[in-house]
Amino acid sequence: MTASRFRALVLGAAAGGGFPQWNCNCANCAAFWAGEEGVEALSQSSIAVTVDGENWALLNASPDLRGQILANPAMHPKHGKRHSPLVSVLLTNGDLDHTAGLLTLREKQSYNLFGTGEILSVLEANPVFEALDPAFVSRIPIVLDKPFDLLPGLTASLFAVPGKVPLFLEGDGPVQTDMQGEFTVGVEMRADGRRIYYIPGCARMTPDLAARIGGADLIFFDGTLFEDDEMIRMGVGQKTGARMGHISMAGPDGSIAAFRDIEIGRKVFLHINNTNPVLRPDAEERRIVENAGWTVARDGMEISL
Repeated sequence: MTASRFRALVLGAAAGGGFPQWNCNCANCAAFWAGEEGVEALSQSSIAVTVDGENWALLNASPDLRGQILANPAMHPKHGKRHSPLVSVLLTNGDLDHTAGLLTLREKQSYNLFGTGEILSVLEANPVFEALDPAFVSRIPIVLDKPFDLLPGLTASLFAVPGKVPLFLEGDGPVQTDMQGEFTVGVEMRADGRRIYYIPGCARMTPDLAARIGGADLIFFDGTLFEDDEMIRMGVGQKTGARMGHISMAGPDGSIAAFRDIEIGRKVFLHINNTNPVLRPDAEERRIVENAGWTVARDGMEISL
């Protein structure tokens, strides 16, 4: 029998809106529109994982999911008249850029849909998601810090990370952007002695989180912005990264500094906003993150352990 081997396929590396964003002409997007060499389009954040090459789990369902499936042969149907290698879907929050792709998966295909009770309640409150036929799609609430089988041979657990409620649930009052609970979670996966983390949204590093991820073989981590105020400085937004519930890469409280003393086998930034200069291969910011031991994700990247 062939030993299990963990594989992670980056279906989409960008944050909500993708890169380039359809209505944006920031420096990065303008470079893409102009055809600048080395500036590649990225779809919205999602990865797929497997340990046997046949059964895959989707981590977050991007609005770009159909195109992601088309672009990656591992996601194509292979057996019989109707088939998909996607047998599980796991959501880490209720944001549109992580849930809208579920509507692509409405054609009477069986799979398990995992999420915390709070995340699944976001779907339950929106009748459009009734398009997911319960005869085929089993919604399975997951308790934090309780292991479950994401795939045969792949155990996962969900844990709270600092974050906030989805944008469309914020309301008009003050918003807590680093709350810890069931609305924003990270994923720990274990297979064949390997430990892997997927944390596409995180507002800040905490001592508990640092202790949890130490010694991991691989981590995919929130790379939304390089600097907290970059959208404001570029004139394309009014919010800081902190206000959006995302830790930035740079600065004394940024992720590069936070990870400096945490031993990790491989570190990958994803969920990268269209304004983040690391998207340009010749940028000084790209050199900074790579010199700090990070990889900037791209669509179609695959990592095997």
